[in-house]
Amino acid sequence: MYRFIAFIVRNIMFMLCKYDWRGGENFPEKGFIAAANHVTELDAVTLAHYLFDNGREPRILAKRGLFTSPLTGWALRGTNMIPVDRDSARATESLQEAANQLGDGACVTILPEGTLTRDPDLWPMEGKTGVARIALTTRLPVLPIAQWGVTEIMPRYGMLRWPWPRKTVTIQAGPPVDLSDLYDRPHDTATLREATSRIMGAITAELEQIRGEVAPTPRFDLRRHPEYEAKMTNYPPVERP
Repeated sequence: MYRFIAFIVRNIMFMLCKYDWRGGENFPEKGFIAAANHVTELDAVTLAHYLFDNGREPRILAKRGLFTSPLTGWALRGTNMIPVDRDSARATESLQEAANQLGDGACVTILPEGTLTRDPDLWPMEGKTGVARIALTTRLPVLPIAQWGVTEIMPRYGMLRWPWPRKTVTIQAGPPVDLSDLYDRPHDTATLREATSRIMGAITAELEQIRGEVAPTPRFDLRRHPEYEAKMTNYPPVERP
């Protein structure tokens, strides 16, 4: 089922975009966590395509509502994706399922921001701690991945654009994030935040290379800007230090 669905999706994606894939030499040999930035609804698909064509079958954490759609739900269930109940006590079950699949040698894929970035310039914002919990519990490597160019095909909270001529999507993986000094520390809020910050920093560093720019600091934090919570296409300016 996985390969059948992948065959269909791969051919559609090759029609929509051209790829510039980088960093395949950084892939761990066994199970790992792939953590990437999140700009548009389509980038989970381009990310899965990148991982699949690099010899891995990703298991993506996706919001449970997508599993109820007839077509999307069929594809997600058939490829063993992992449903997530956002902002719910059941979210822990999703994290445990991800940890179990990692134990079987799978590549579990997480978009740590938990939603599309609200940064006005589309840089990664502060992530949620779910990725840190899995990483510190399993002690498996976290591969930071950045992608850029997907918004030329589908803007943030926008509709699919006319795809031809095909747009280039660049995806780059960096070396695994070093969290070894955090493994034996209590997995409290401070430790989880530190691990999350390192992961988001590594993703941002890869995106800086792709974009040829330096990301603003500190990273955009949705908790400090509640006015950005709504799904808007035009965001108010945010003051940066």
